[in-house]
Amino acid sequence: MGGEAGSAAAVGTEGRVKSLGLVFEDERKGCYSSGETVAGHVLLEAAEPVALRALRLEAQGRATAAWGPSASAAAPAAASEVEYLNVRLSLQEPPAGEGIILLQPGKHEFPFRFQLPSEPLVTSFTGKYGSIQYCVRAVLERPKVPDQSVKRELQVVSHVDVNTPALLTPVLKTQEKMVGCWFFTSGPVSLSAKIERKGYCNGEAIPIYAEIENCSSRLIVPKAAIFQTQTYLASGKTKTVRHMVANVRGNHIASGSTDTWNGKTLKIPPVTPSILDCCIIRVDYSLAVYIHIPGAKKLMIELPLVIGTIPYNGFGSRNSSVASQFSMDMSWLTLTLPEQPEAPPNYADVVTEEEFSRHIPPYPQPPNCEEEVCCPMFACIQEFRFQPPPLYSEVDPHPSDVEETQPVSFIL
Repeated sequence: MGGEAGSAAAVGTEGRVKSLGLVFEDERKGCYSSGETVAGHVLLEAAEPVALRALRLEAQGRATAAWGPSASAAAPAAASEVEYLNVRLSLQEPPAGEGIILLQPGKHEFPFRFQLPSEPLVTSFTGKYGSIQYCVRAVLERPKVPDQSVKRELQVVSHVDVNTPALLTPVLKTQEKMVGCWFFTSGPVSLSAKIERKGYCNGEAIPIYAEIENCSSRLIVPKAAIFQTQTYLASGKTKTVRHMVANVRGNHIASGSTDTWNGKTLKIPPVTPSILDCCIIRVDYSLAVYIHIPGAKKLMIELPLVIGTIPYNGFGSRNSSVASQFSMDMSWLTLTLPEQPEAPPNYADVVTEEEFSRHIPPYPQPPNCEEEVCCPMFACIQEFRFQPPPLYSEVDPHPSDVEETQPVSFIL
């Protein structure tokens, strides 16, 4: 068994237990979420008869934050802890009235199964000043010798759906900076940046839309980067760690010039999803679009970013609701429009020849260029003064003997 070999703990022949291991039912499963079932087996191989008091399984999960001169000691300068998971199961215990169990030599398997809490669990994470860790441990209690145990880490993820309306909202910011100092200013540099939505997932490319105007006398360079900010809270104190996880660079912009990013892409590398629901550890992301200005502080715009786990489906909650509302409001058109629209009436069918002749003005005859010298030849175009169609009236000017009535129905 590949999983057994990877998780087995060799405990020595003096304890007469050759190996103790723990395997999950689905070793290919990368992570677990709230409400899911964790199942597997504890594997024990005995070289000789083994006396046991009990075999138990423990599943624990907690967030810890600590730092200071004695952060690795028993009492660090600042420390906080929050528990998220605590499960204890008895896999083997002696019958009532007996103190020990005797296992015969050979291989033994003890299945286990438990369900994670339905309450949201925080995503697993390890940082500089703290961690969020989950583990499953099998403990073998034996008389007269120390307990033996084997532990496996359990990866947990708290799903973040980027299709929620709050994460589908576009983010736009604008900022301007005067370059120079005191009375020796060379002009402003303005920056406007936008992303189509706030939520993205690992592996996605973020299209960046930006407009940069350089009215200064210096050569500037636009850049963009994704920053991860880790915030730790312990004993009323706060520690912050910030680092860049991805970046992209634009072209130089000369003085008096402008540049536009029409969807310049920045791909998100594999990173921990945003952790926003832990009270002592928080992991935030932001997309920074900034201008490097020689001899001056950079001009920077930071757009909030959330790294989720459920990718964008193209029909987010906000867009789908608008689309469904639009289709609902416009569905009546399909009930009233004919399959083949009729052509408008001919003008001659609306205006009679008698009415047409009354409104034809007398036009002068074109000059006879053979009898007299004419000016340069021009095309003679008659002026069209046809009578416009009659005004709309609900009274039919040409009623027929038989009136056709067609029922009209509305579907609500």
